[in-house]
Amino acid sequence: MVDGFAKTEIEEHVRTAGKVVRIVIADHKGSTPREAGTSMYVTECGQFGTIGGGALEYDAVAKAKALLNQSGDWQRSFLKVPLGPSLGQCCGGAVNLLLESYGEVELAHLKNLDEAFARPIQSGMPAIEPLQVQKYRRENRAGLGCGVSLQNDWLIERLVSPNQPVWVYGAGHVGRALVLVLSGLPFAVTWVDSARDRFPQEIPSPVDMLVAANPADAVKHAPDDAVHLVLTYSHAIDQEICHRVLSRPFGQLGLIGSDTKRTRFLRRLSEAGIDASRLQCPIGDRSLGKEPMAIAVGVVAELLKPRAAEKRTIREVSA
Repeated sequence: MVDGFAKTEIEEHVRTAGKVVRIVIADHKGSTPREAGTSMYVTECGQFGTIGGGALEYDAVAKAKALLNQSGDWQRSFLKVPLGPSLGQCCGGAVNLLLESYGEVELAHLKNLDEAFARPIQSGMPAIEPLQVQKYRRENRAGLGCGVSLQNDWLIERLVSPNQPVWVYGAGHVGRALVLVLSGLPFAVTWVDSARDRFPQEIPSPVDMLVAANPADAVKHAPDDAVHLVLTYSHAIDQEICHRVLSRPFGQLGLIGSDTKRTRFLRRLSEAGIDASRLQCPIGDRSLGKEPMAIAVGVVAELLKPRAAEKRTIREVSA
């Protein structure tokens, strides 16, 4: 999942399941499968995300399920876990995990948060922060490094914005590969095509499927900062989608195809009075190959670069 505390993800799980336990790596030392700030969720319906798999995750999920069954508000469990022979892992490091149960009561508190969320690692409603925690927050307003800090038995996490909206048009081979890769990353994916039977029977969670007789009609429903990735079976449909995206606010616009297709689209859009200078075509990394999954990996890698750059900047500011 994302690095940092995502209120929207908590709200979604509580709305769906009534109660959720969030597992977050509060701190880590040495070699570990994942770094501090990595989180996952456990509900009665299943588990979402990963903290690295293996025995560490298996044990943490079991404890999270036990926490789900405990009564009372603001229930937490703090675990110090050495990753060695006792867990059958060869990493050699150690992690501290915080497990927290969230329901309607906790959600009401989260609505008032901004910038960061500080709370004790023991059960109980967040109260007045210790002086050391207050001092740390004053001195680190620019960022919290990887997004999390353990201070004086309190955990502090920066709040993160909702996942980047990505709208994928087309449920063909490349569309399916792209959605599969996107679904495990910090993106809010809406998948558009003209008929239900064009999609696979199982839609990856938490992808939203949108059936539109004319996929271009779906463009008006996208957020203004959405990334639009166009890869339908029809050049005519592709062009109409691009036309509508370019006629309204948008984040990015990518079109699958060749340099020849790009030249043709730029000319046609220009003749229609549309500025297509922000149209990206082809998409992906040609050096990786033309297989659907290779294209998908290249596209998603480009989408992840701004997020990685932001994290590097935060670490530099906090150093």
